[in-house]
Amino acid sequence: MRQYSIIIPVYNRPDELQELLECLASQTVKRFEVIIVEDGSKIKADEVVNAFTGRLEIKYFYKENGGQGFARNYGFERAAGDYFILLDSDALIEPDYLAIVDQKLNTDYVDLYGGPDTDHPSFSPIQKAISYSMTSVFTTGGIRGKKNNMGGTFHPRSFNMGLSRSIWEKTGGFLTSRMGEDILFSIGAMRLGFRSALIPEAFIYHKRRTQFGPFFKQLKFFGRARINIARFYPDELKLVHTFPLLFTLAVCSIPFWLLIFKPFFYLGLIGLGTYVTLLFIDALRQTKSVEVAFLGIGAAFVQLFGYGTGFLQEGWKRIWEKKSHRETGAAIEYPS
Repeated sequence: MRQYSIIIPVYNRPDELQELLECLASQTVKRFEVIIVEDGSKIKADEVVNAFTGRLEIKYFYKENGGQGFARNYGFERAAGDYFILLDSDALIEPDYLAIVDQKLNTDYVDLYGGPDTDHPSFSPIQKAISYSMTSVFTTGGIRGKKNNMGGTFHPRSFNMGLSRSIWEKTGGFLTSRMGEDILFSIGAMRLGFRSALIPEAFIYHKRRTQFGPFFKQLKFFGRARINIARFYPDELKLVHTFPLLFTLAVCSIPFWLLIFKPFFYLGLIGLGTYVTLLFIDALRQTKSVEVAFLGIGAAFVQLFGYGTGFLQEGWKRIWEKKSHRETGAAIEYPS
């Protein structure tokens, strides 16, 4: 019987961790241990973890802050399972999550899997809007939960990822701690010949950010991370990854066309209006909420502008740095 190790890095989020641990305690499949790696938090989760002693087979470790990638490596080294599952601390899962994964691996085994994310009924309207934007076909979020897409082969993300012990043994774990560490890890594993798959039914409810300000900072970091991935694997930079930057430049250029060439100004307004209308209709169709649909428009613009500016910032830096430079992200603070 396959034994699982569920590894969760934590940074200043004891309340969210408690909710995730409640979900894990309710799993229908019980063949797992939980490994909590506190990554230098100032607000520790040790008391939350202690409250689950007896309800879960749980281990708690504290280490100096080094980023989520290296925190997961720390967990790999201390895991006893045959198969590792990575979850972010701001996730919620259904009681049958592990049963779905176990059945998939029993019928069509893969060494690496990823699952999609969605919103939960308890989320605030802004959280639901952000969730919509991050999974919509009208933003680059739409390529995250598909087996094949314009961004290339599906690469599992560490907010909801599973991997065999053999992958860890052959890769040595995460190469970088931040700046696209999960995509780099997936690419490396797949290039070693390990098979990957999306398990659509193994979804999580992902809380993400609760306000647009922190969401912008996070997406700006994601845009920078895409350039960092290209430092290691230049062929993984696809045309679709430039869309947020092109969108940002196009929207910001509209007022200038009024002074330069009015037909382009009106054409830009028509294009922007069409995009916003389609975005609203799609968000309303998916969320069934007028409020969330309007907020979804704002979330989409925050996402695209944030990603686009981060992509531009790191891309400009890449032009002038040594081509041999590789960024691990260990010394870069992740926007919390």
